[in-house]
Amino acid sequence: MVLAKALVRNPNMLILRGYKTELRPNHKQRTLLSRHSGTARFAYNWGLTQKLSQYQKTGKSSNAMELHRQLNQLKAIQFPWMYEVSKCAPQEALRDLDRAFRHFFRRLKNGEKPGFPRYKSRKRGVGSFRLTGTIRVFNDRIQLPRLGIIRLKERGYLPSKNFWCRVLSATVSEKAGRWFVSVQVEERITVPENTGPQAGADWGLETLLTVSDGTKFPNPRALSRYDRKLRRAQRSFSRKQRGSRNRAKVCLRLQRLHARIANIRGDTLHKVTAWLAKTKSVIIIEDLCVEEMLENHRLARAISDAGFGELRRQLTYKTRWYGSRLYQASRFYPSSKRCSRCGHIKEVISLSERIYRCRMCGLAIARDLNSALNLLWLLVAASWAETLNAWLRREVTTPQGVVPAHDAGTKHQHGPYAQVG
Repeated sequence: MVLAKALVRNPNMLILRGYKTELRPNHKQRTLLSRHSGTARFAYNWGLTQKLSQYQKTGKSSNAMELHRQLNQLKAIQFPWMYEVSKCAPQEALRDLDRAFRHFFRRLKNGEKPGFPRYKSRKRGVGSFRLTGTIRVFNDRIQLPRLGIIRLKERGYLPSKNFWCRVLSATVSEKAGRWFVSVQVEERITVPENTGPQAGADWGLETLLTVSDGTKFPNPRALSRYDRKLRRAQRSFSRKQRGSRNRAKVCLRLQRLHARIANIRGDTLHKVTAWLAKTKSVIIIEDLCVEEMLENHRLARAISDAGFGELRRQLTYKTRWYGSRLYQASRFYPSSKRCSRCGHIKEVISLSERIYRCRMCGLAIARDLNSALNLLWLLVAASWAETLNAWLRREVTTPQGVVPAHDAGTKHQHGPYAQVG
């Protein structure tokens, strides 16, 4: 299509990418990892207390570097145990605190629902910490500052010998008793030329994703699948005495259940988004307001379990990696109410109506497939409009009201669709 050809493809692109794998530490290394996580959590909470007290007194607060200088002055007197860990752990924690406040004020300025930074508690998990500096990656192990060489459970996954790769930082985190390391690297990739067809993709709860070519990806419903086990583990946890070993055992079992649910959901989303980005040259999706959809208490649990926001986030960066383009239809485009054959638009359509029946042309089609075809029609219609304007030699900046990428998914979007990423 003309629309896809008009977009400039960058064959060599410098990207930031994260590689996450599980560690295999010994007992001594586990103790050091726990100390680093505790130090980072303490620095974050200490910095939050300082910022709040300074704002109440003067109306201003210190940034991350100023707080780190103040913390260094108190180390020798009040916190000598902080010398046992790397200086990067508290420093990066204070930078995370600064980033949390910037996101809070940004969302407050944009009229979105803000989330004020809150204190980190040991009850929510051991936590994580980030390290910078000399980080060396080998085939089956990794060397971290002040931690030494730690073995990996997976061989050859982390980029160890790559000329076009530069390690920036390493984030170590704990989840259900298992330690993971996420290495952020800056690497140069070669974007392939994607010659696949165009496609419209409709999201749903019965079927996670329905593509306009008829391909369907079932919703794993991981949370519903393990709902009974979660309830039993939660009841058992609440009955145990606080501080007992049995309560700690049940807590670990409960954490492992939640980790398994998150892994099932993440595995499905990665497979779906990678297949779409690799096989389709241009993809158009719906612009769903997930925050407003969660206000429906009958569907909030199922919507959260589907992970629509994560699906869109992964599609945004994977389409750039694999040479495809992602577009987002307007929030007010009636993809579910419109007939994909004749274009008739129904006034009202209920959620229980899974088969779309058109009273004008008699079309009977699955509702999700009909929505995906309507999204594809919107993309093709814009391509023809751009071609027609080129034939008439008229200057057109945005075909069919396409808005720039930075306006995609915001309240300022008024066109049929917008490019994302």
